[in-house]
Amino acid sequence: MKEIKNFNIKGKKAIIRVDFNVPLNDSFQVSDDTRIRAALPTINLILSKGGSVILMSHLGRPKSNEEAFSLKHIIPTLNALLGQEVQFANDCIGEEALKLASNLKPGQVLLLENLRYYKEEEKGDVDFAKKLASLADVYVNDAFGTAHRAHASTAVIAQFFPNDKMFGLLMEKEIEGIERVLNNNKKPVSAVIGGAKVSSKIGILENLLPKIDHLIIGGGMTFTFIKALGGKVGNSLVEDDFLPMAKEIMEKAKEQNVSILLPVDSVVADRFSEDASTKIVDTEDIPDGWMGLDIGPKAIENARKVLLQSKTILFNGPMGVFEMSAFEKGTKKVAEAICEATANGAFSLVGGGDSVAAINVFNMQERVSYVSTGGGAMLESLEGKILPGIQAILD
Repeated sequence: MKEIKNFNIKGKKAIIRVDFNVPLNDSFQVSDDTRIRAALPTINLILSKGGSVILMSHLGRPKSNEEAFSLKHIIPTLNALLGQEVQFANDCIGEEALKLASNLKPGQVLLLENLRYYKEEEKGDVDFAKKLASLADVYVNDAFGTAHRAHASTAVIAQFFPNDKMFGLLMEKEIEGIERVLNNNKKPVSAVIGGAKVSSKIGILENLLPKIDHLIIGGGMTFTFIKALGGKVGNSLVEDDFLPMAKEIMEKAKEQNVSILLPVDSVVADRFSEDASTKIVDTEDIPDGWMGLDIGPKAIENARKVLLQSKTILFNGPMGVFEMSAFEKGTKKVAEAICEATANGAFSLVGGGDSVAAINVFNMQERVSYVSTGGGAMLESLEGKILPGIQAILD
């Protein structure tokens, strides 16, 4: 496999699959440019080495080619971040795209229109991929957020560049981050797994158990485990269908000498609301009519002790309903402990939508080792799956 850092790209055109699926406000301006900034190192590297860049991405889920989903809306942001005028093709394939691409000079950047204006993109259509491939000499995949989809631009296109395909710098960092947690880890390894449902984390838990020393559980999924152990959970969220599965996970953890930390105490509320009445109770004895919405002070302290002794940490899912300030403390304190462990030399990876959102809300993104840009892709990687977008480059 070729590495972008060592590849001689001078005078060549690189078509880069980026993830510019960014939120737009009512005036169609980019309201969060995180994903665009994440792609800059790869774009700038190619430009600095005398190559030219063709950017392709999807935006939203267009039904046909609605104006609201046009990538032209992101051009002002892209121009400002790159410090140059980006050219725009009103279509991602066809005559205009071909002409603009063939006239591209070293140092110039061309953005193609939304790939998902074509149904062929999500179908993984080979002819559509071939048309995209015809615009460039080199294929670079730097869109980790879509690497778990076998779409035309994320996987199928790679076959047309048998010797000239590679990961971008962002993809390299994502892959390295996951490798450092799953395979090249320093012990002790702790996984902080939260979120609402056990059902969405089964694959991750099963794949992680052989590789970790401590499993810290929080969020709504806690109560399925507590109920499986015979505890009383009041009106807390429980997936009754998954009680046997929760038991099985705890048995497997025991067999593999993994310590499971379930929160010993919880912040409970009499209703799901910011201004609900709250109290702190033992997690296994929640009164009827009350629901657990955050981990309690003892649980925070227990998690903190384990985290500060850890050398590798995965943070996937919040400890409570952190979106409400009354129930944010558990997630915030656990995130703080992860930052502290990182400052002491641990490697910390934050991945999966809600934990990334929490780290950003608490402004801690600079204090952890790596924050993943891909929600679904990150989860599938943690389940041990090889993603199509990664496989296509490795093949």
